[in-house]
Amino acid sequence: MHTMINAKSTLKGLVVAATLLLPLHVAAAGSSVELESPIIDTGNQKSLQRGAQTFVNYCMGCHTADYARYSRVAADLNLSEEDVYNNLIFTTDDAGERSKVGSLMESSMSESYGKQAFGVAPPNLALTARSRGVDWIYSYLKGFYIDPSRPGLGVNNTVYPGAAMPHVLWEQQGMMKAEYEEVDGHDKLVGLTRVSEGTMSEDEYDDMVADLVNFMSYMADPIKQTRHRIGMMVMLFLLILLGLVYLLKKEYWKDVV
Repeated sequence: MHTMINAKSTLKGLVVAATLLLPLHVAAAGSSVELESPIIDTGNQKSLQRGAQTFVNYCMGCHTADYARYSRVAADLNLSEEDVYNNLIFTTDDAGERSKVGSLMESSMSESYGKQAFGVAPPNLALTARSRGVDWIYSYLKGFYIDPSRPGLGVNNTVYPGAAMPHVLWEQQGMMKAEYEEVDGHDKLVGLTRVSEGTMSEDEYDDMVADLVNFMSYMADPIKQTRHRIGMMVMLFLLILLGLVYLLKKEYWKDVV
């Protein structure tokens, strides 16, 4: 009897594990949109610099990223403190003075005001690339479309239906319209069509969003490149050590019959 219970528990555990390993394309809040995958390379400093500029200009007006510091970003992205101060810092401290290069990347919008304005406080974006995933963020920023039923916002999102965030990049992307087809008596969203031109072409907008997501990926794990570099050095050391140990072993055993 005890063996049978253990077998059932083991089988149940295997079923759960297999379910978790299945590829999932279903996004949050009931969306069934297949996520797109951007090219992420946190070693590409030019991409990170462009992404940082987009982030502070279009995201930090509402969102904070206070697990990161401007000074650390400057060092990792090969930027001078003067470049960071002139191009990336637009916030002020509690005394009304401009934030310093050593400051945390905090938004000027308070949590209480954000909750009052949007109904929910805008989340901290420092670790979003780890909690949501880069595919989710990339698809989300490309998924806004016109929805007159959303008073005040006028837009909805394919990845996160009912999102409280307005489409802050609409000028660059242009406005998109949802296309539906009837499936089993229900309208299914099948894609988006541009109905008004933005300041960027579709490819340019995709590149800008990819750079932004790349920066958010770096910000969620700023030590990644250093960790990989040290890992490669350790592997190289171990390979050299293996060769030396093998030669030493041959030397010790050469006279043994």
